[in-house]
Amino acid sequence: MATPYVLGIGGSTRLGSSTELVVRGVLAHASDSGCQTEMFAGPDLVLAPYEPGRELDPAAAKLVAAFRRADAIVIGSPGYHGSISGLVKNALDYTEALRTDERVYFDGLAVGCVATAFGWQGAVNTLSTLRQITHALRGWPTPLGIALNTSDKSLFEGGQVVDAAVLESMSMMADQLKTFAQRRQLQQA
Repeated sequence: MATPYVLGIGGSTRLGSSTELVVRGVLAHASDSGCQTEMFAGPDLVLAPYEPGRELDPAAAKLVAAFRRADAIVIGSPGYHGSISGLVKNALDYTEALRTDERVYFDGLAVGCVATAFGWQGAVNTLSTLRQITHALRGWPTPLGIALNTSDKSLFEGGQVVDAAVLESMSMMADQLKTFAQRRQLQQA
C-alpha cells in the first residue's frame, strides 16, 4: 500500500494564523503516523482569481497538481462575516481543473474541515460551509470537524496550539484521514 499523501490548505495571508496552526498540527499528526504531507498556506494561497478556461499560472498549477495527488485533504478557513475567507474559496475554485479527471474533484477523498473565528457563531457557520463545499466537491467530510472560538486566548501560546482538547481533536482528525485514505487505497487495489 502506498504512503497516504495528505494535503493541507488554509489559513490567511498572515503566516502563523490560528487556522494555519491547527491545519499544520493535523498534518504533523498525520506525518507522525507515516503519511506524506504538504501545506499550502499564506503566500501559497495568494492566487489570481479563478477564471474558467484561463491557463493556470505556476502557483495555481502547483496547487492543482497537489489536489490531484491527494489521498486526503485538510481544509482550514478563518471565519469572515460568518463564512469562509475569499482566499480559501478562491483556492478551492481551482478544483474546477479536476472536473474532467478520472477522479473528479475530491470524489471519494476524506476531507478534514477546520474553522476558526472570533466567536462561536462564525466558527460554526464556517465549519458548516466547509462541510457543504466538501460535499459539493464529492468529498467525504471526516466525522470530526474542528471549530474554534479564537476569542479564547488559552488555546494558543507562543505560536503553538496548547489546549489539550484541541490537540486531541487534531490527532483524531489525522487518524480519520489516514484510516479513510488507506481504506480507499485497499478498495482500489
